[in-house]
Amino acid sequence: MSVSPNAPQPDFAALKARQMAAWAAGDYAIVGTTLQIVGETLCEAVDLRADERVLDVAAGNGNATLAAARRFATVTSTDYVPALLERGRERAAAERLDVTFQEADAEALPFTDGAFDVVLSTFGVMFTPHQSTAAAEMMRVCRTGGRIGLANWTPNGFIGQLFKLIGSFLPPPPGVLSPAAWGTVDRLHSLFPGVAAIETTARHFTFRYRSADHWLTVFRTFYGPVHKAFLALDETRQAELEQGLRDLLQRFQRQGGPGLAVPSEYLEVVVTR
Repeated sequence: MSVSPNAPQPDFAALKARQMAAWAAGDYAIVGTTLQIVGETLCEAVDLRADERVLDVAAGNGNATLAAARRFATVTSTDYVPALLERGRERAAAERLDVTFQEADAEALPFTDGAFDVVLSTFGVMFTPHQSTAAAEMMRVCRTGGRIGLANWTPNGFIGQLFKLIGSFLPPPPGVLSPAAWGTVDRLHSLFPGVAAIETTARHFTFRYRSADHWLTVFRTFYGPVHKAFLALDETRQAELEQGLRDLLQRFQRQGGPGLAVPSEYLEVVVTR
């Protein structure tokens, strides 16, 4: 997936400001903590070793951060939302893990070239407005021979379809690619040219909630993009979005047993620098 040179250029600064406000809204950590297993799996995928220098980009509340620290790596956790870094700091303190937390923009990482052995991001860097800049920054700070590990939602999975649904109510500016583009092999090869290898594995994370009502309450209250989407719509459109979300949950729901179990496909990526 490539971007045409003649495509309209969006106002990335304004878009980033809106995205920052969205992720700062609600309390993403309530949702993010449930995704911890993805950070653990990703650290295994990159074969993380003790004492390696690790950077977690767009770390949120620190799932990959904590997973790396548990493996005795030297970890720096970054995000551009201070409140999310604070949630990660609290979690690290509770486990007595030694982690450096630093506010940083994924598109302008404040680190020297080749400063890290491993660069990670779980469902984080994929949401940057200027995708190619963020990917170039990850490659820059990763040493030659190092690894970049990513977990990216795919376009056809549940979360990819969730963002497509939100986009049908609140279309993104022209020229802005979907975050789920990071969940496609073609886009990854265009984002990381000239690397030694790109390995991908399709995996699923299952959202487990008491019911569709429970999921809707949690995501509408705490998950920034859904929270902000409802705030931006009038009552009629809010009702339409809610029904669309219920239909989406029903479409992906794993049948059998109590409660809600909704698998969402993501791409586990290991880039060798």
